[in-house]
Amino acid sequence: MKQIKFLIVLIVAVFVSSCEDTFLTPDLKTGISADAYFTTEAEVEAAVINMYDGIQGFNALKDTGSGLNHGIQVEFYVTEMRSDNTRTKSQEGDAAQFEFYTIESTNGIVADYYRSYYNVIYRANLVLENLEAAGASSAQFEAEAKFVRGYAYFNLVRLFGDIPLIDKVIAPLDLETSFTRVAQSSIYDLIVSDLESAVANLDDTFKDRASKAGAEGLLAKVYLTLGRYGEAQSLLESIMNPSRGFGLESDFKDVFYNEGNKETIFSIGFLPGSNDDSQNFSAEWLNAVGRTSGVNYVTLDAKAALDALGGNRTALSYREDSGQAGQYQVVKYLPNGDDSLGIPVTSEDPTSAGNDWIVLRYADVLLMHVEAIMAGGASTTDAAAIASFQAVRDRAGLTTPVTSITKEELLDERRVELAFENHRFFDLVRMGEAQNVLSSFSNAYGLGFTGTDLLLPIPQVEIGLSNGLLSQNPGY
Repeated sequence: MKQIKFLIVLIVAVFVSSCEDTFLTPDLKTGISADAYFTTEAEVEAAVINMYDGIQGFNALKDTGSGLNHGIQVEFYVTEMRSDNTRTKSQEGDAAQFEFYTIESTNGIVADYYRSYYNVIYRANLVLENLEAAGASSAQFEAEAKFVRGYAYFNLVRLFGDIPLIDKVIAPLDLETSFTRVAQSSIYDLIVSDLESAVANLDDTFKDRASKAGAEGLLAKVYLTLGRYGEAQSLLESIMNPSRGFGLESDFKDVFYNEGNKETIFSIGFLPGSNDDSQNFSAEWLNAVGRTSGVNYVTLDAKAALDALGGNRTALSYREDSGQAGQYQVVKYLPNGDDSLGIPVTSEDPTSAGNDWIVLRYADVLLMHVEAIMAGGASTTDAAAIASFQAVRDRAGLTTPVTSITKEELLDERRVELAFENHRFFDLVRMGEAQNVLSSFSNAYGLGFTGTDLLLPIPQVEIGLSNGLLSQNPGY
C-alpha cells in the first residue's frame, strides 16, 4: 500500500482461512501462534497493516488460489451492479445475476465479499486483543482497528441486514457466536461506538490508513443512515473547516489520477505491477482485458443522467467502447490511460493496476452536508446546504445559481458526481428511494427486481457450515 512502510513478518499465516472451517476462526498453518508472536510494537503494527491488506484483497488475476479473499476488488458487483448504474456486457455467469436481480445464495462473488469483510473484522479484533505489546502506539493502533472494524461492519450490515456480531477473537468451535444473526440495531451500536472512538483518537496523518476525517465522514454516513441528522451535520462541518486542509480539486480528473490529493479523505492503496498489492478490477471493467468480456459497463439510464446533468464530469465518467459501438465503459480508474482524455497510463500491465480506490472524498462530504441539513425532508432552501451543493456543481462547470434543492435533485447530483464509485445503491436505500427507483428501472429494462433484492443472500456455504444456526434472508 502506498505511503506505508511494509513490515515483512511471518504473521501472515495467522490470517489464512482453512477451507474446512469458517474464516472467522482461521486455523494456523505454522507453529507460530498469535499468543507467541505479538511481543513488540513493530509486530502489532504488522497486524495493523494487515487489516488494510485484507480490505485490499488478492489480485484475482495474479493469484488464483482457491478460497482467496478479494476484498474491495469485488465490491462493485454487490453495489453498482445492483443499482441502475452498471451491468455486465455479456449477461453471463454469476456477474449477470446482479444486473438481473436473480442473485442465488450460491453466488461466489457474494460469498467472497462476505468472507472478505469478516476476515477483515477478524484482523481488527486480533489487533485489539494484542494492544498491550504496542507500547506508546497502543491508542493509535486501537483507533485504527476500531475504524476498520466499524467500516467493515457498516458495509456488511447494509448489504446483508441482521448478521453475526463478532467483537473479539473467538475460539474455533464457538459456532454460536460465529453464526447467530443479531439485530441490525446491535450491529449499528458497535459501529457507532467504534467510530466515535476512532474520531477521538486519530489525526489526519494518513489517507490510505484510518484518519480522524475518515472516521468523521464514515460516522456521519452512519448517522445519516440512522436518521441522526444533527450529529452528522456537526461531523461534516468539522471536516469542512478550512484549517483541516481538505477541498475540491479544481480538475475532476485529478481526483482519480493525482493520488493523495486534497479531495481524498480515505482510500485503499494499490501498487502497479505487484502480485501482492495490485488490483485487477480496473482491467475487468474493460473489454476482454482481464478475464471477463467486460463488467461494470454503464447502463443507458446512467449514461442519460450523466449526459443531462454531468457537466464536465461526463467525459471523465464514461466512454464508448472502441471495440463495440453502443457499449459504454467506466472511465474512472482507467489503468491503461486514454490520450484523448489526457488520462495517463498508470500501469503497464492493466491486470496489475495500481490505481487507489477512493472510499471517501470531499465532494461526498459536501453532498452529505446537504443531506444532513435536509434532515429527511423533501427539499431545503438553507444557505449552508446550497453553498455545499453549489460548490460541487461549480467544479463541474454548472454555475447557474441554485436557490433550492429537492431530495430528487440531491440524489441526481450524488449519482453523477459519484458515478461508479459504489455509492448509488446505498444512497437510494438510505434516502428511502430504492424501491421506487429500482422498480421503475427494472420495469423499463425487463429485469426482475423485487423488494427482497434490497438485501443480499447469506452465502449458502456459511449456512452449511453453521449446522443450522445461520438463517437465510427472505426471498432466497
